[in-house]
Amino acid sequence: MPIPRETVEQILSTARIEEVVGEFVTLKKRGANYIGLCPFHNEKTGSFNVNPARNIFKCFGCGKAGDSAKFLMEHEHFTYPEALRYLAKKYNIQIEEKELSPEEMMAQTEREKMFNINAFADKYFVDTLWNTDEGKSVGLDYFHERGFLNPIIEKFHLGYSPSQWEAFTNYAKDNGYDPEFLERVGFSIKRQNGDYYDRYHGRVMFPIHNLTGKVIGFGGRILKSDAEKKLAKYQNSPESEIYQKKETLYGIYFAKSSIVNQDECILVEGYFDVLRMHQLGVTNVVASSGTSLTIEQIRLIKRYTKNITMLYDGDDAGIHAALRGTDMILAEGMNVRVVVLPPEHDPDSFGKAYPSDEVTRYLKDNAKDFIRFKTELLLKDAANDPIKKGQVVRTIVETISVVPDSIFRIAYVKESSLLLDMPEETLMMELNKLLRAKFKKSLGVEGEVIPDEPVVTQPQTKSEDENLPPGFYQERELVKLLLVYGQVKLIDTRVDEDGHEVEEQVSVAQLIIDDLINDEIVFNDPVNRKIFNVYDKAIDSGNLPDDQYFITNEDEQVSKLAIDLLTTPYKLDCWDRHGIFVKKEEDMLRKAVKYAVLRYKDLIIDGQLKEIENQLKEERDIDNQMLLLKKKKHWDDFRVQINRELGIVIAK
Repeated sequence: MPIPRETVEQILSTARIEEVVGEFVTLKKRGANYIGLCPFHNEKTGSFNVNPARNIFKCFGCGKAGDSAKFLMEHEHFTYPEALRYLAKKYNIQIEEKELSPEEMMAQTEREKMFNINAFADKYFVDTLWNTDEGKSVGLDYFHERGFLNPIIEKFHLGYSPSQWEAFTNYAKDNGYDPEFLERVGFSIKRQNGDYYDRYHGRVMFPIHNLTGKVIGFGGRILKSDAEKKLAKYQNSPESEIYQKKETLYGIYFAKSSIVNQDECILVEGYFDVLRMHQLGVTNVVASSGTSLTIEQIRLIKRYTKNITMLYDGDDAGIHAALRGTDMILAEGMNVRVVVLPPEHDPDSFGKAYPSDEVTRYLKDNAKDFIRFKTELLLKDAANDPIKKGQVVRTIVETISVVPDSIFRIAYVKESSLLLDMPEETLMMELNKLLRAKFKKSLGVEGEVIPDEPVVTQPQTKSEDENLPPGFYQERELVKLLLVYGQVKLIDTRVDEDGHEVEEQVSVAQLIIDDLINDEIVFNDPVNRKIFNVYDKAIDSGNLPDDQYFITNEDEQVSKLAIDLLTTPYKLDCWDRHGIFVKKEEDMLRKAVKYAVLRYKDLIIDGQLKEIENQLKEERDIDNQMLLLKKKKHWDDFRVQINRELGIVIAK
């Protein structure tokens, strides 16, 4: 059922772009706007701009742009209706829609169906944990025995899947879900005889949430110790369109605000580690959930902070897990510290054994920057063996070489020099060798693609790109004037039927559109022409659109062009050419409009004259030549008139 247009407008006008984007990207105030690192491409310096006044975002690196709904569609891969519903829920806007029947639900897109079944399963597992005898006596007791309190169990939506082999499968089938779909999503497994049984039967359940709080997958832990010998301790959702392990961090939905506020993310390995830390009040914690740390997970954290503290078990496996991740984190330009727990503990057991203040103090006192951690660890293994020590030096220098910032590299060399008891010059020389080798290697591979630059409204001259139609840039300049000032009223003087001059208020849009139509000129570019046509029709109705109409336009080409022109860092060309500049742009708006229209007409005429000249060179018929010469005189006279008017505009 489509969302009514008036409701869509209410949603988009109510949603505050800085709040919506701020849930996923760390934004910093800069003047009237906000900036941050773009979530759509990897960058070291923030080129991602959020404009609250126009309620839009724009990345000047990769070109992504749009309103709040567009951001969610790009970032969360929502459909347009999903994005609108998310915003409506966030801002408490009611959407009048009927409840979907099972048939309608099954007709939804695959992605929507996946979110629906996960939400359905989440509710089922939670209800089973709290409201059934088996759930309470087995699942809930298990969580309580491990020391978890009800608020944490409720916060993370922990649940229980009954031990009966087909309990959830049958329940889902009774509610309209197809068993083949249940198998595809990962809730059910098909037997050889064609029947289906539950993947998670007899397990406590950990729902996995995305950044917006939607459930995208599950982890299920077996409870019976004898069963652990035959079955995997954890059973996880298979990857799907909405769930990719390498791009997911357990607990990120619950931790992102704390990560931003504390400017630090604590990284652990498992579900219980996250739960324990949150119960202790340490809420800026996420887990890689059974997978080795990936570059995608690191970049997900980078959206919220550049500081990562890795908290791992004190055994050899935990230490080496920490070592594996540091180089990847450093390569992303982030700061990494490592906290290694006593050998007998993991974060869950350590948090259970000690009170909150002692855990917090331990984390603070034992956090080591990666150089000190890695150097001390490797030197311990090398002992007094000079060959092994040489290998340690090489390893440390290689790690420093992945740091993108030269200032930080120098600082790390200084620290390593002290730890390794080796001259800075020696380490720097080795580092430079590595950097030169990397640079030479990079010359043999294809470089990064340079993103498209935003539209620049600079004047088009006769030496401009021959492939562009005449007046291309001036046409864009006029579109920008329409978008920015189209509704502004100016005093215009006209002659009435009695020959008297009278003043009336006329919109900038009408001045531009009427002037061009009077000379039978319309925009050449098809997207520009769409905007031209909207204003042309609106002038007749007297209801001119504002910039939001084009920013939120369903035509993506129109929307993108509007945002590009409204967010370009360049000024309109007509404001600063030939000394035209005053404190208030509005004071010069009339002259700017007139200049832009005349400049555009001048270049259109130039194109017409060139075309006529080319035709004259080829034409052999005398009569046709005379017609062409007549056209040429018409355009020449028109140009003289325009140049005279241009002279009036620019003369000072």
